[in-house]
Amino acid sequence: MPITLDIINPLEDTSWDGLLLSNEQSSFFHTSFWARVLADTYHFSPRYFALVKDSHLLVSWPIMEIRNIPIKKKAVSLPFSDYCDPIIPEEISFHEVFRQITEYGKKAGWQSIEIRGCTHFGEKIQPSCFNYGHTLRLLSDEQKLFAGFKDSHKRNIRKAIKEGVKVGIHCSYESVKEFYKLNSLTRKRHGLPPQPFLFFKNIFHHILSRNQGFIVLATHEEKTIAGAVYFYFGKKGLYKYGASDFSYQNLRANNLAMWEAIRWFCNNGFATLCFGKTEPENDGLRQFKKGWNSEERIINDYLYDLKREQFIKRRQRVSGLHNHVFRRLPVWMLKIIGSAIYKYTA
Repeated sequence: MPITLDIINPLEDTSWDGLLLSNEQSSFFHTSFWARVLADTYHFSPRYFALVKDSHLLVSWPIMEIRNIPIKKKAVSLPFSDYCDPIIPEEISFHEVFRQITEYGKKAGWQSIEIRGCTHFGEKIQPSCFNYGHTLRLLSDEQKLFAGFKDSHKRNIRKAIKEGVKVGIHCSYESVKEFYKLNSLTRKRHGLPPQPFLFFKNIFHHILSRNQGFIVLATHEEKTIAGAVYFYFGKKGLYKYGASDFSYQNLRANNLAMWEAIRWFCNNGFATLCFGKTEPENDGLRQFKKGWNSEERIINDYLYDLKREQFIKRRQRVSGLHNHVFRRLPVWMLKIIGSAIYKYTA
């Protein structure tokens, strides 16, 4: 089937999210809500390649053009996204879609194209790196869903309740600020700077305030000790960020916060909850996500060098000396570093 792709800017096309709902393969990361957060925070330029027929979205390959330094440009699908699988039906040639995008990229001066999650390349092309993904199929019967959790998760939920941990679902700007405090502490503990506050401010303006997500905050004796950020689109929920005060780890507030979010998605008719991606070296987080009776999959990332016209490998992200350095720095300094560097790490 011969095709010609259009390039759509979801920041300007008010029909984009409605088109996404016409295709069940779409995810939150394909939406204009997420595109606005990335563009307004980091000034990335959207290039969303699409094919629409009879008001139905057949092809969707979202790309952000990134200019890291004045003379270098690259394309990422999509920055700071756990995955963003291209939507391409079987009757349309994936290789023709990819050819049109690479031809555009050469003319636009892109050095490379990074693809965060793709199942179309097959076994002959090796991914640049991989991560794990986990998805929970939701049920209307909470007790049946709860019964499928790992025993330790169930014990931790009960313990948090017994210890007096309270959880609430929020969409306010104040809740964003509360979460950011916890997120900064958590990133320091992991030896990483936090994303700039502007990023979370834009999450509030473009996602939470538009009823496309919420924040769960857990408190103990009126102190906020854990939190998590969730997005949703269509019938699919997404766990995007989690954070906590490590000094209250024994209260297991993270487990109760997750259970409260799962209950919310169940009660509001959602079909699935995705737990995002997990790097292969982070086995603790992987086991935490598997413990919710989720289905595990491999998320393959690909990196295509446009000048060499070939796929290339890249080193899987691992811990290093930088983590030890960041752990020693005060939070205020890490915030400054995060605001300065994240645009260049997309």
